[in-house]
Amino acid sequence: MDVTDPVTLVLSLIMCISIALFLYGRKTNVYNLPPGPRPLPIIGNLHILDLKRPYRTLHKLSETYGPVYTIKLGEKKTVVLCGYDAVKDALVHHADEFSGRPHEPLLHDLSKGLGVIFSSDENWRVMKRFTISSLRNFGMGKETIENKILEELDFLVEEFRSYKGEPFDFTTIMNAATCNIIVSILLSNRYHYEDHTFLKILKIVKEVFELIGSPMAMLYNAYPSVMCCCSGVQRTLLKNVEEIHAFVRETVTIQRKELDVNNPRNLIDSFLVKQQEEKPQLFYTNENLIALVTDLFGAGIETTSSTLKWGLLLMMKYPEIQKKVQREIEKVIGSAQPQKSHRKEMPYTNAVLHEIQRFGNVAPNNLKHATTQDVNFRGFLIPKGTQVIPLLTSFLYDKEHFIKAEEFYPEHFLDSSGNFVKKDAFMPFSAGKRSCAGENLAKMELFMFFTRLLQNFTFHAPPGATLDLTPAVGLSDRPMPQKICALPRV
Repeated sequence: MDVTDPVTLVLSLIMCISIALFLYGRKTNVYNLPPGPRPLPIIGNLHILDLKRPYRTLHKLSETYGPVYTIKLGEKKTVVLCGYDAVKDALVHHADEFSGRPHEPLLHDLSKGLGVIFSSDENWRVMKRFTISSLRNFGMGKETIENKILEELDFLVEEFRSYKGEPFDFTTIMNAATCNIIVSILLSNRYHYEDHTFLKILKIVKEVFELIGSPMAMLYNAYPSVMCCCSGVQRTLLKNVEEIHAFVRETVTIQRKELDVNNPRNLIDSFLVKQQEEKPQLFYTNENLIALVTDLFGAGIETTSSTLKWGLLLMMKYPEIQKKVQREIEKVIGSAQPQKSHRKEMPYTNAVLHEIQRFGNVAPNNLKHATTQDVNFRGFLIPKGTQVIPLLTSFLYDKEHFIKAEEFYPEHFLDSSGNFVKKDAFMPFSAGKRSCAGENLAKMELFMFFTRLLQNFTFHAPPGATLDLTPAVGLSDRPMPQKICALPRV
């Protein structure tokens, strides 16, 4: 290890502080966890992980230890699932047993076990049912949300045109445009791309995703009692999340005053109606509402916008693919506005979008799961409460299903006749009971945003610039901030 690296120094400090507390001679038990790399005392296997991009190490380790193995993150034993077969077996065939969330100190500090993403047990079940129902009621898969997307795209195309083919940083603009779609469902609102409050919230959400996926966050989750004394990651995250909560709380206060229980306008209104109906109040609390809206706000920004940004960068890197997509757009859509229904007539564009999601791999680690009960799985007996990583990158880059897994290759999703082909291992929204509740909405957004932008612009790098396809460090693998050129086509 590089002793000058700050993460290495923190690990050394943790070892020094923790050694006096380390207990030897622990009792054996009846459980039979899968084998894995030999851990060291106190730090476990942290010394062999790429802490900035742990999924790379975890995927590589499966070559030695197989598709199901155990690794120790500090003192916490974690089962890692790699490859399509193992992940599907756990998340689909043993859906209930692997549907929990582990207790991660940092995330618990932020969410208090509320909302939908990081909650567990009955609270999670109630919030997920409500979320899916509300997303459907307020447009997911319907013409109403399609119209909202078309309206937003008018603003986005106009914004891109304003640069007149000159270089500009598209990061914040894409975040704002995709966020406005979920905002329309949550708040019945739309924010201008220059709105000060909106930009502040977008900046905070970006920083939260960066910090939650940082090496210091991983160390905090492994050693909370030690890290709270020497790292500001918790304090910064708590401050940022409280700013988002304050924004949501103010919005809820306004909507509560305007609420018509017979005509809820959006998800917040629907929650407030449920709140009045629930006696005694167990799940539809103010705290759960704030956490839920915060969850959906963050999720609605990060993954879709990151995928679209990867899409534009990849079109710039592979101009011949960009041209083929544009020719199919001209053939099927012409100058009309792209509609969701066009997708089935556009096999090449559909294949390119799937490959962008696969190659872009925006959630490579997946969110951690936990076993809800003792579970017999593939010859092993895994105890209740065990932390589990169903490694998303491992099945999106599974060479048994994607022959050129390390390359951007749309032909992964095409047959020899150019027809679109589904791939079982394509699960960018995860699978099972913890899969993304907004999957259908995200698919609609990705297709309509991507086709509308390529219908109107040809994208290329600024003169003399080199495209950087190195992902930024964070909870998601999003592109590094960089400038692009959008040359108008019409």
